[in-house]
Formats: sequence, structure tokens, C-alpha cells
Amino acid sequence: MYSLALSSQINRYFFCGMFKYLRRRFTRNLTEHNRQRARLVSKDGRCNIEFGNVKEHSRIGFLVDIWTTVLDLKWRYQMTIFISAFLGSWFLFGLLWYAVAYMHKDLPEFSPTDTHMPCVQNLNGLTSAFLFSLETQVTIGYGFRCVTEQCGEAIFLLVTQSILGVIINSFMCGAILAKISRPKKHAKTITFSKTAVISKRGGKLCLLIRVANLRKSLLISSHIYGKLLKTTVTLEGETIIMDQVNIDFIVDAGNENLFFISPLTIYHIIDKTSPFYEMSAETIKQQDFELVVFLDGTIEATSATCQVRTSYIPDEVFWGYRFAPIVSKSKEGKYRVDFSNFGKTVQVDTPHCAHCLQAEREAKRNEKKAYDNPVFQLNEVNETKM
Repeated sequence: MYSLALSSQINRYFFCGMFKYLRRRFTRNLTEHNRQRARLVSKDGRCNIEFGNVKEHSRIGFLVDIWTTVLDLKWRYQMTIFISAFLGSWFLFGLLWYAVAYMHKDLPEFSPTDTHMPCVQNLNGLTSAFLFSLETQVTIGYGFRCVTEQCGEAIFLLVTQSILGVIINSFMCGAILAKISRPKKHAKTITFSKTAVISKRGGKLCLLIRVANLRKSLLISSHIYGKLLKTTVTLEGETIIMDQVNIDFIVDAGNENLFFISPLTIYHIIDKTSPFYEMSAETIKQQDFELVVFLDGTIEATSATCQVRTSYIPDEVFWGYRFAPIVSKSKEGKYRVDFSNFGKTVQVDTPHCAHCLQAEREAKRNEKKAYDNPVFQLNEVNETKM
């Protein structure tokens, strides 16, 4: 009895401890998940925003611009519309062909005579009417069923279905082709580093980000810039959520017409005009902001413009690090890009704030300066001995 009670107590403690562990794990994962969902732009560039209370007359605009609406649909919805458009038109015109045959008394239940000339040869029911509709719209032309000249309604219906069939084919096939060739798909081959780093570059404190084009085809006329999103309170007491502040990113040659043949390290100089100027290594993790980076360019192969974007939150900005080298040159004279070091960072000596760097530079500048006072005169004093 004692061992049974002891075993029961051990099991109770074990399950209680397991339950507490799972509850803490679930709470931590839920908190991290909510923190990730709180960002406006995800790492792959999707915008986390929802529109509510949109008026009805505004929704009509989506139907007026039906082409863009169809292209913006997800693949499963677009394929559903694609299949439904063809099946629906085939079945609708199949009913019309059946109605023509019914009104002209061409169906077997009317027992037509041998000399009776039907509107459509060998149309015996609803199934054969559907097959004839399919053959007409997609211009298969098996030759077993055909329209005769005895029925004007059938000729008119044939012309109508042929014209509408061409319109449906053009629209739906064009929508599929346009969705496949959209420039946003090319953006999947342009990648940003998962983290941003802050370190000295050229004697200045900079925020650095790495970006790479995985294709050998160039991205021409490219331009890179950023937006810092944060919540601010104006002097009038108005709270502005997602207040946007421009962030200028440059490379050594500027921020326009980048020679994007290899991975680039872009940087933002943290000076007095930068919103990062008042932050430090100790306080940056406590800030509430989101840095959104945009890269616009033209695809060399298709001449289509595209935009790639990503974002960084305070937990993804590392102070006192720089990116590891990624480009090397072999003995044969070929340049090699090692993408295993694309996101790797190396810790370096970095001032913990922009103020400290400025004070350090001013101190060094003052050490090199020497001042001469031309008015100063040295008067010799004779000491008298007592």
C-alpha cells in the first residue's frame, strides 16, 4: 500500500511538472508568434494589414478593374474561376443547344420522320448537346455532329458561342500567363540578410544590410531606400501609428543604378539627422520600431519593373557586428561568391552610441591642435636669498 501511494504521488508530480512545462512552452511560443505577427511587413515582403468597414460602392471598384482583381487572387481561387468559366459556358450553351433541338422537335422522343432535317445532326439528348457545345467552343470538330442550314436559330447560336468562346479563352489564358510572368515572382530570387548590423564603416557609425541577386541576369536601374515605422506623439497630442521616416541607404557608389552583379552591403550613416542617433547598444532592443527596406529595379530579361522588400525589428539589429566576407578571387582570376557567409556576422569593436563616437573624434581632433598666444610674455623673476 505504501509503495502504491508513493508511485501515485510520483506520477502526480511528474504529470504536474510536465503540464507546467508545456504551458510555459506554449505561452512562450504564443508570445513569439504574436510578436512576429505584429510586424507590418514580413521577412518575405508580405504586408500584414487588414481593411475593415469598406463601403459597398468602393467594393464595386474591384469588379470594374476585374483584370487586376483576378491577377491578385491566389492560385487556388484563380484556377477555380478558370475551370468554372469553361465548364459553365459549355453547360450553358449545351442547354441552349438542347432547347433549340427541343423546339425544332429534333429529339428522339418526338419520333421525327426520315425526311426530317434537324438543326444539329445526331443530337439525341442533353449529354450529346453538352458534347456538341464543347466541340464547338474549343473547335475540336469530330465531324459526327454538325449544324445544318435548315435552322437560323442554330446558326445564330453557333456564331454567338464561337465569339464568346474566343473571349473566354483570351481572358482566362491571358490571366494565367500574366500571373506566371508577374515580376513579383522574380523577387523570390533577391534575398536580404536576416539581420542588420551596426558598426563603424569609413570612420562613421553605420547600419548595414546585405542584399543579393541569386540570378546571373542583372537587375538594372535599381534603387534602394528605407522607411522607419514607429508610433509617435505630436506636440498637439495626436498619436500617429506607423509614422514613416525616410532612411537613406547607400553603397560606395551611391544608392541609384547599382551594379548588382554580386551581393552588396548597403549602409545608412548614423548622424545627427538619423533617427538612430539617439539610440545606443543598451537601448536599441527596448525601442519599438520597424525598419522596412525597399529595392526597386528592372528585370534585364523581361524589362519588367519589380520591387523587393523586407523588414527588421529591434531584435534583428545587432550592435557591434559586421558581416563576414563573402567575395573572393581564385588563382585562375575568377571571382567566387560564398553564400554560406551571406548572413554570418563577426563581432567588432564599436562605440556603444553615436554620441560616444562623435566625442571620441572631437577629442582626437583637439589633441592634434596647438594654440600660440602672441600676447603672452614670459617675465623672469629674480629670486632673492634671505
